[in-house]
Amino acid sequence: MVIEQLERRGIKDRRVLAAMRSVERDRFIPAEYAEHAYDDGPLPIGSSQTISQPYIVALMSEVAALNGNERVLEIGTGSGYQAAILSCLAAEVYSIESIPSLHDHARLILYAMGIQNVHLSCGDGSVGWPEEVAFDVILVTAAMPGVARPLLGQLRPGGRLVAPIGDEELQTLVRIQRINNSWQEEYFGECRFVRMTGKHGF
Repeated sequence: MVIEQLERRGIKDRRVLAAMRSVERDRFIPAEYAEHAYDDGPLPIGSSQTISQPYIVALMSEVAALNGNERVLEIGTGSGYQAAILSCLAAEVYSIESIPSLHDHARLILYAMGIQNVHLSCGDGSVGWPEEVAFDVILVTAAMPGVARPLLGQLRPGGRLVAPIGDEELQTLVRIQRINNSWQEEYFGECRFVRMTGKHGF
């Protein structure tokens, strides 16, 4: 998976590649899809949600540009796979899931894996996690119709928001960095995510 799907498609961050090697993706996949756990594509995880394809998980992790000291907020825990990858790359990870059954299942998986630097919450991720501000990176794993201002407000100076922004069918992966009182945007290609719900979602 790492060689064929990630390195050959341009993922270069050695820490990201090491995390993708170390975290077992099959632990986050329903049993009926286990044989496809390392395929190059998303898979259903229940409640009309999916686990992203490995390349997208690696790309978002690389775009986040983590050095190991950051506090990261993830919007959309899903199966917990991206949170597990982030746990290898950042100091602390805070992850919000709006669907209780997915939140509960992700908590069980991460606990069973002994991951201690991921903190989970169940609620409206589109408003962020104001009780835990501020964050160095906010990573959104659901399509947003536009930039949710509450999320930008929860970034530290120099912080980065990584998110798929667009309509319900097709988005662009965007990194928005806070530089003093202005924002710098960079774009990393087209992507497809399930839509964000909540106050600032679709």
